[in-house]
Parts: sequence; C-alpha cells; structure tokens
Amino acid sequence: MTRTLVTGATGFLGRALTARLRQDGDQVIALGSKDADLLDVRSLDRFLDQPLDRIFHLAAWTQAGDFCLRHPGEQWINNQLINTTALKFWAGHPDRPKLVSIGTSCVYEEGRKLVEDQYMEGHPIDSLYTYAMTKRMMLIGQRSLAKQFGLRHLTVVPSTLYGPGYTLHGKQMHFIFDLAAKMLRSRDGGPGVVLWGDGHQRRELIYVDDFIDDMLYLTGNVDDEVVNIGAGTDHSIREFAGILANLIGIDADDFQYDTSKYTGAKSKSLDISKLRNLRPDLKRTELVDGLSRMVRYMKQHLA
Repeated sequence: MTRTLVTGATGFLGRALTARLRQDGDQVIALGSKDADLLDVRSLDRFLDQPLDRIFHLAAWTQAGDFCLRHPGEQWINNQLINTTALKFWAGHPDRPKLVSIGTSCVYEEGRKLVEDQYMEGHPIDSLYTYAMTKRMMLIGQRSLAKQFGLRHLTVVPSTLYGPGYTLHGKQMHFIFDLAAKMLRSRDGGPGVVLWGDGHQRRELIYVDDFIDDMLYLTGNVDDEVVNIGAGTDHSIREFAGILANLIGIDADDFQYDTSKYTGAKSKSLDISKLRNLRPDLKRTELVDGLSRMVRYMKQHLA
C-alpha cells in the first residue's frame, strides 16, 4: 500500500486527486486549510511519525482573475510560509518521501516558448510576478534540500484545469468556469453575457483526470525534473465561448466583450514535447466531451 500526504486536498485538483488515490488503494492523509494551517511552520509536525512514501503539495494562497493584482504582498508572505512549511516537513520526515509540487505557467516570460528550460529564466508578467516568483522559490527549495539530504522531487506545471467538481461559490472562478456560469445564468433569465477582454486572448485547458493520470505516471517514473502537463493546443476565448454556447443553448453572437477588464497574458500554451518523450502513449479527453461533463456538473450545482 502506498502512503500519501496531500496538501490543498479540499481544492479542485486536491479533491479529484484524493479520490483517485483512494480508488487506487493508497492510504491518504488529505489536508485542507481547516486540517492544517500551513502558515504555521509547525502545522505538519504531528504527521512526522506517520509512514509516508510521497507528498503531493498542492496548497497555495491564490485565486483566479485579478486577485494577484490586488494581493501581491500577501501572496508573497503567505505562499512563502506555506511552501516553507511543506519543505521543512519533507526534509524532516524520516521515511524520505518523494515530494511532488505544482508549478505554474505564470513563471514563463510572455513571448518566449513555454518550455521547461525557461522555467527559471526571464521575467513573468507584472500582474502575476509575485505568485510566479514564489513558485520559482519553491523549486529552489526543493533542489537545495534534495542536494543536501539526497531527497527526490518532481515539479509538474499544468495548463488551466477544467472538468466537473469545481467549487462554484465563494471565490473568483477560473476563466472557463466563469464563462460557463455567465452563460447558464443568462439562459435562466440573468443578465447578458459580458466577457473580459476582446476575446482573442488564447488559453489552453487540460481535463483534470488527464492531468492526474500524467502526474501519477511521472511520479512513478521521473525524479528531480520540471515537466509541463498540457493539452498540446490552445484556443481563443471566443472559440471556448462558442463551444460553451452550443452546449448550453444560447447565441454567442449576443455576447459583449469588455476590453477594460483584466485578462492577464495574451497567450498561454505549454510546450509538452518533454512530456510526450517521457510518455509516448499520451491521451487526452476531447475538448467538447470534457466541457460537456463540466457543464452538466455546473447545471446541477450553480446557484
């Protein structure tokens, strides 16, 4: 039996990963913020005597949209504390478990190829700079502790995750869920659909189960690397909006675009050549199928 600790276990990815691990027969310690306050560097110490084979560190202090613009100082302090807590626990655990952390595509400089050898190079865009740099610092921490104590680690960098199971209340939603929510509310008598930006900014999605499949494969086969996990192709916001409009049953020609709103990078598409080399049998959920499952979930759970 594989023994696994997961931080950030109550988030979108955390819930899906925890369910998959338990389905696979893992013994899982699943920790959300109510179970362990990672701002306290001692909060994981009580698990030092729990046998462990691996740690998935998913926890982060962030939200979608313009959250990073409004909280740069808090993002630096809180994410540095959270990551230090995870690193200290990893380095101090007697079983020497493997650490798998979640990176971010935000670290890549806009205009450069989003390839792993650029993860620590260049300047992230200003609006996401603080969050991106905390992720780079996390990788430096992993490499430093691994060098001193002979530990194993892996950093996986996702494109935007989507699928059923996303929390639809109490926070700013990632763009694909926000698009669908606006359309569902408009269809049910709410206001017309207004999308941020001109709709030509491009994004890449990966279905959450596909990401977990790749992450678990890499966890078992790759050490001490940074690996992008994406779909291998991107689409414009207008393209995503058109697909969702067809699924939901409204007319995309009626949508308005507000160019005064924050949109982040103009394009985000990960280079997944390294992943393809590591896993030649790579498979992906078709975009329309994945979005259809997401919409069905949102119809049931969106207030």
